[in-house]
Amino acid sequence: MTNVAQEQKKRVLSLIQPTAMPTLGNYLGALKNWKEMSRDYDCIFGIADLHALTSRPNPGELRRQTLEMFALLLSLGLDPDENIVFVQSHVCAHSELSWILNCYTQFGEASRMTQFKEKSHKQSDNINIGLFAYPTLMAADILLYLTNFVPVGADQKQHLELARDVAERFNGIYGNVFTVPEPFIGKKGAKIMSLQDPAAKMSKSDANPKASVSVLDEPDTIFKKFKSAVTDSEAQVRRAEGKDGIVNLMTIYSCCTGKDFDAIEREFEGKGYGDFKSAVAEAVIEELRPLREKYKSVVADKSYLADCAVKGAAAAARVSARTADKVKKKVGLWQKP
Repeated sequence: MTNVAQEQKKRVLSLIQPTAMPTLGNYLGALKNWKEMSRDYDCIFGIADLHALTSRPNPGELRRQTLEMFALLLSLGLDPDENIVFVQSHVCAHSELSWILNCYTQFGEASRMTQFKEKSHKQSDNINIGLFAYPTLMAADILLYLTNFVPVGADQKQHLELARDVAERFNGIYGNVFTVPEPFIGKKGAKIMSLQDPAAKMSKSDANPKASVSVLDEPDTIFKKFKSAVTDSEAQVRRAEGKDGIVNLMTIYSCCTGKDFDAIEREFEGKGYGDFKSAVAEAVIEELRPLREKYKSVVADKSYLADCAVKGAAAAARVSARTADKVKKKVGLWQKP
């Protein structure tokens, strides 16, 4: 009965790069919803370590960050027995299909990707082919699993469109091989802004350490960051134009407590920003405490991590191999006897 129900669920694929630890913004905007999403859909979660190679990271750092990000996914409550949780490079079909799809992606399509232009500007001394072909690998990630839905931010929408175009082109030539993916429209997460520049989104790559909160920050660190958060001179907790800093803190407080903005305004009526910032910090500390404590136990259990990685890779390989074999047969590659 369970297997039948599982087969009827739509499939969602979510991959995350093993760079710096996610921020509070990443958590409240997306990661917090992943556990709930995993109950409603047939979910596949992965660490996109192959994508990280475009910036030529330090090998030791990449290995450590991959393990830590894998541990974080498990700490979110994503049951590896109910969902596939894996590391991208552990499944060779990703690289294999990526090459084949390169041959079905037009140069003009790839050259129009705005993220390639932005990243080329940032790493002008390392504009490599992998950076250019990044969207084709992303398309392979998605299409390998016959994915129905992909949660994407604004910066990845163009890549999903390319994956759809490539899938439709391939299907038009060889028949119905790939599922054409759709953007995932689920529970909308909050958009959390920088604590030092409320006009900019909170980012783990921000050069100012006070601008963002990591999901693994210790309570004292979180408290200090919120105490130094940019606000305004009015000293009144309310929604209004020009109060971007306060509105951002209200959004964070609402996400962590479940209170709406009207309730927050009533709660802090007549109180100063010092009281409000302290309350927001305490709410964030309590929100992240279970995740931080779970992570510490998971990341320390190397045997458990290894077992989960092996299990996840095997499950991902079983699913992806069916698609990869079908693709190879369609394009005329001689199947291994």
